[in-house]
Amino acid sequence: MNNEAIVNAVVAQILEQLKGQPTAAGEERSVKVGVSARHLHLCREHMDILFGAGSELTPMKELMGGQFAAKETVTIIGLKLRPIENVRVLGPLRSQTQVEVSATDCIRLGVKAPVRLSGDLKGSAPIVIVGPKGAVSLKEGCIVAKRHIHMSPEDAAAFGVHDKQVVSVQAPGARGGLLEEVPVRVDKSFTTEMHIDTDEANGLGIANGSKLPVIV
Repeated sequence: MNNEAIVNAVVAQILEQLKGQPTAAGEERSVKVGVSARHLHLCREHMDILFGAGSELTPMKELMGGQFAAKETVTIIGLKLRPIENVRVLGPLRSQTQVEVSATDCIRLGVKAPVRLSGDLKGSAPIVIVGPKGAVSLKEGCIVAKRHIHMSPEDAAAFGVHDKQVVSVQAPGARGGLLEEVPVRVDKSFTTEMHIDTDEANGLGIANGSKLPVIV
């Protein structure tokens, strides 16, 4: 075997060994961005009040983790009594009703919704939900969704991150900037994707489906 063949063989062996190894600290990998508009999740009790006893959500579009966008929509109302109509319900039903809005929505509604991860509802803002069959007044349950990244275990290993780890994401361009304190949520049901709301996307010039580098 000549010298060139030996070098090629060594390089091939090294590349094979590197496959699947975690990302080194500071190295960048890209993640797809999903821009999330205002929406809500309902519990069984509130589903019955808003849409009728025994009613079921009608799946319209499949989402990650067994979730789906339903055909059903509602109207939400805050202290300013300026309603926002056609707010999409996501399924399946949950144990607790949760409304996710943007900071701009909060101004229109007159609510002070905290920035929270999904499910962290204690002490969150009150909101009224109106459906075709009735209305629900929540003492808490309205939040501004905190930006986050969903990852499969395989992708988390490739990125060199773990569940609940916090990373940064760089948005390039004239209106871009560094998105800091982005928690990673790892589950086998997830498709790897970063979720931000419409305010963050518009402010940083990020289009739905963009790929942005993650800084570990």
